[in-house]
Amino acid sequence: MSKPVVIDRSLNAMGELLIWTDIAPEKEEDFNQWYDTEHMQERASIPGFQWSRRYHSETAPRPYLALYRTDTLHIFTSAPYRKAFENQTEWSVRNFSAMHNTNRRVNAVTEVMGAGTGGAVSLICLGSDQSAQAALALTDALCREVSGVIAIRVLTPDSTLSTPLPSEDPSKRVLEPYLVIDTTTLASAEAAGAWVVAQLKLKNHAHHTFRLLWDLRASDLK
Repeated sequence: MSKPVVIDRSLNAMGELLIWTDIAPEKEEDFNQWYDTEHMQERASIPGFQWSRRYHSETAPRPYLALYRTDTLHIFTSAPYRKAFENQTEWSVRNFSAMHNTNRRVNAVTEVMGAGTGGAVSLICLGSDQSAQAALALTDALCREVSGVIAIRVLTPDSTLSTPLPSEDPSKRVLEPYLVIDTTTLASAEAAGAWVVAQLKLKNHAHHTFRLLWDLRASDLK
């Protein structure tokens, strides 16, 4: 990298809400319809939100991943967001109750390199700040070793803003940083995640690959 990257944890950092969840098969059709016809648009329309994205994995322990980018972490304390969060629609309440094994994390974003949205992502659970710092030193080599890498960022959860959803046991909650690697294909995402895990000597199940279902930008709604 041309200059060192410092992980940003401030409230002035760009924010990214991560919802990573499982859903019972009999609830899945309603869950997807809710996300695709109500919830994505609802969140993307909140002032300060930049985009909403949905992903699906055939192999991850939680198959559905949703990411939402905001201008700053302050947006998650704003009146419009609190209003939406505290006044969920009936459809939202039904689906939140159907979700299980859910992780909800409000993260500070550190953009490491690249730009754009790939057709797939690798989500790497780094476990510790030490591993996050080590991951930063690997990004140039990763791009040389694995083709199809578009962009890389680190997500660092804010402990105060990352209030759990009902389906997550707070006593078992682990607030760890994530490395998110946007790639052109699932194969590239798998290769990138596996390479990082090997270099950092993380557990094999520390990385998961997802294909992009769709990307909704706030500007699309105007």
